[in-house]
Amino acid sequence: MTHPVLARAEKLVRVGDIVGAEAALVSLVETEGDQALALALDDFPAKDLLAVLRDFDSARESVVNLLVSPEQFARAIVLERRYGDISHERLHGMINSVIFRAGAEPGEFLAAIGELQGGNEVLADYLHERAEHLEHFFRTGVFDFFSDGDDSGDDLSDEERLDALSDESSGGPFLSHSEVSDHDWMELAWTLRYQQPEIFREVLLILRARARAEEREQAAAERPAPQVPIQPTLGEGDEESAL
Repeated sequence: MTHPVLARAEKLVRVGDIVGAEAALVSLVETEGDQALALALDDFPAKDLLAVLRDFDSARESVVNLLVSPEQFARAIVLERRYGDISHERLHGMINSVIFRAGAEPGEFLAAIGELQGGNEVLADYLHERAEHLEHFFRTGVFDFFSDGDDSGDDLSDEERLDALSDESSGGPFLSHSEVSDHDWMELAWTLRYQQPEIFREVLLILRARARAEEREQAAAERPAPQVPIQPTLGEGDEESAL
C-alpha cells in the first residue's frame, strides 16, 4: 500500500506545488526517520521524484537529495530529457548535488544511470559543452590543453585507445582524484574513465556522433541552395511567330 505521505506528495506535484510536495516527503523523515523516506522513495513515481529534484540542488538542498538511492536517482534522471532543457542547467545541478553529496560514492550513481536505457545519453547531455575537454582527457589523461599529459599511448590507434579503457593492466590515472575533486564535470569525467570505463567509452562515442551530426547540419546550412533555371515566358509576338 502506498504511504499516505507519498499520495499527498503526488497530488501536490500534479497541481504544480513542488515545494509542498518536497515538504510532504520531508515530513516523513521528521515523523519516522531517514530510513522510512529512503524506502518509501522506491514507491514514489520517478517522474514525480524528478520534479522535486529539479527544484532543489546544491544551492537549495533538500533531504530528498541526501537520501535518494543510486537506483531511485537513475530512474528519475533518465526522464530529464523530456523537459527539453537545451542548456542542461537543471541536469547539472541535480547530478552535482546528489552524486557528490557527503558520504556518497559517485561511481555507484554513474553505474546505475549507465545501466538504464537513455542513461548514457543523459550523461552525454551533462558533458556536451565539455566534449573537447573530454576528448583531450581521453587522449592525454589531463583536461588542460596546455599541460603536459600522458604520452604513453601516443603510438596507439583510436580504436586501441578505446579498447585500453577497460584494460585493468594499463597504467593508473595520470591525474590523482584530489587534482580533479571539483564536485563538477571534471570529477565526473575522471570517475567515469577510471571507475566506469565502459560508460565513459559509450558517452565519448555519443558525443562524437553528435559532433559529426552538427558538422553535417552546419555544412548543409552554409551550402548555397541550387539555382533553378527560370523558363522565359512567351510574349504575344513570340506566340504568333511560333504559329
